Amino acid sequence: MIHAQFSGRLVMLGFGSIGQGVLPLILRHIGMPRERITIVTAEPRGAEVAAEYGVRFVQQALTRDNYRDVLTPLLAPGDFLLNLSVDVSSVALVALAQDLGALYLDTCVEPWAGGYTDPALSPSQRSNYALRESALALKAGSGPTAVMTHGANPGLVSHLVKEALLNIARDTGVATAAPGSREDWAALAQRLRVKVIHIAERDTQVADRPKQVGEFVNTWSIDGFVGEGCQPAELGWGTHERALPADGRRHEFGGDAAIYLLRPGASTKVRSWTPLEGPFHGFLITHNESISIADYYTVRDAAGAVAYRPTAHYAYHPCDGAVLSVHELAGKNWAMLPRQRLMMAEITGGMDELGVLLMGHARGAYWFGSRLGIDEARALAPHNNATSLQVTAAVLAGMVWALENPRAGVVEADELDHARCLEIMRPYLGEVVGEYSGWTPLQDRAQLFAEDLATDDPWQFQNFRVV
Repeated sequence: MIHAQFSGRLVMLGFGSIGQGVLPLILRHIGMPRERITIVTAEPRGAEVAAEYGVRFVQQALTRDNYRDVLTPLLAPGDFLLNLSVDVSSVALVALAQDLGALYLDTCVEPWAGGYTDPALSPSQRSNYALRESALALKAGSGPTAVMTHGANPGLVSHLVKEALLNIARDTGVATAAPGSREDWAALAQRLRVKVIHIAERDTQVADRPKQVGEFVNTWSIDGFVGEGCQPAELGWGTHERALPADGRRHEFGGDAAIYLLRPGASTKVRSWTPLEGPFHGFLITHNESISIADYYTVRDAAGAVAYRPTAHYAYHPCDGAVLSVHELAGKNWAMLPRQRLMMAEITGGMDELGVLLMGHARGAYWFGSRLGIDEARALAPHNNATSLQVTAAVLAGMVWALENPRAGVVEADELDHARCLEIMRPYLGEVVGEYSGWTPLQDRAQLFAEDLATDDPWQFQNFRVV
């Protein structure tokens, strides 16, 4: 099915696993000639896939000094810049696209190379919170649409939160009209008494050969995972929380919707739950959606003070090979291992169970999300695994939304029409399910260890954190 026609030029910046996986979806669902697509990437990886589809492939690394010179001849009003790169500033690219009148989409707010670990910057300054604030500063009313942070997470998960809220309202007898604004959605979350939102993900994909010593393996971008894993752990900070963690800090600028911890996300674990896995320990990796969701669902009183906000954060259990890789990486003081292997053709089984876990409402906990197995992912789209397809389907949906709404200005995933985006994504998400649970982070703990627990309120962050 063709979801949108496009007569302009498309520049794909970066052509790793997500670029290679989304290209066939673009050609399948967006009506445009492949001769109008140009791939610009820093590495030779993926050249054979570009050749397979007859798409122009330019190997050229972008830097602060050359990005305008390289991209300006390739973009004009009405064209599209799809940014799937690492080590290139998203904010700089958005500004360029706005200047040139081009549409834009990325899957995260990326800094220039070294920005995640720059010792000259404080943890606050190199946080996702700071990157998001720099992107929000580009909002200036209508203009060419620039969709910020629209992959699986951030991206897909923001749409899952909205659908989950509607499901909980239906199942708990809370009558509600379809929310039509940010304020309406926030009021619904407050009315349902949602205290905590996890992006709860368990990847069980396995390969035909195990991780080797000195090798980092993963089912999606290794550079991206290590980069965000080395950033400070971050989470949206809810109004029900009683005490800031001992290593928690607030930011001294911006909207104050989130806090950060004085430790990397890849060394911070939290308790969470998915239907198939059950209880698990996940990494509290920083992500844009942890901040944007908390911000989007904030309710303020007449005086402008925050009356309601949920705690929101990622709880990620990657594939077992990646867990071992993170363990070895931490032991090397976060210096990248000498070899990297992106798991794709060698995957023999498993799935990615990715969803949102909403907690504190009348039914306790509700997980809603995608369960996509490797065999189904391969049958649905070439050059994808279960993890990448959840991302590439969201990239496709965000592109279609931008083409249908070309003058929306700078927007985040939470601001898009969730029903339209899910309609485009659902054929590629496998089984989309919702399941209630009586699980809390206090389950089976009191009789085992003497811990500092808030037993009168299971949804306090101190109960989720693994110490």
